[in-house]
Amino acid sequence: METTTIQLSKETKERICSFGVKGESYDNIIRRIYSLAVKEQLKEFLLSSEDTLSIKEARKELNKKWPKSK
Repeated sequence: METTTIQLSKETKERICSFGVKGESYDNIIRRIYSLAVKEQLKEFLLSSEDTLSIKEARKELNKKWPKSK
């Protein structure tokens, strides 16, 4: 794996280190934090009520577009 160097303040480095366990690399710590952040974003997206319809509203829309034949 190719590596790179990034600059962090000592405070940020200490915060990242506080998520790790003895002997764990910063790369592993950051990957784990990233994975948790992605899962949290997905959870927020899936549980968001923004741009959603209630079942009752969705049924009204459905009946407008595809009315039942008699």
